[in-house]
Amino acid sequence: MPVPKRKLSRSRRDMRSANKGLDPQPLMFCHEGSCQASPTPRLPHQVCPNCGFYRGKKVLRTKKDRALSRDEVRSKKAQQPQEGAQGE
Repeated sequence: MPVPKRKLSRSRRDMRSANKGLDPQPLMFCHEGSCQASPTPRLPHQVCPNCGFYRGKKVLRTKKDRALSRDEVRSKKAQQPQEGAQGE
C-alpha cells in the first residue's frame, strides 16, 4: 500500500478542500395553476409547493385543495335533513 514519503503541511492539506464549497441552487418561478398571479420561487425539477403543479400537470394536492373539498362535503351534509332527531 502506498505511503507518503513526507508529511503534508497544513497549508497543502487545507488547499485540497478549499474549492469544495457548494454552489447556490438557482431559483425558478412557477407560472402554473394558481401561481399565475403571483409566481412562487421554487427549486428546478421540483413540484411547486403552492399550487402543486409540475411541468403543466397537477401532481400534488395542496392545502387549498383539501380545504375546498372539505367545505364541499360539509355544505352537502348541512343541506341534508337531519334523520333520527326529528323522528320522535
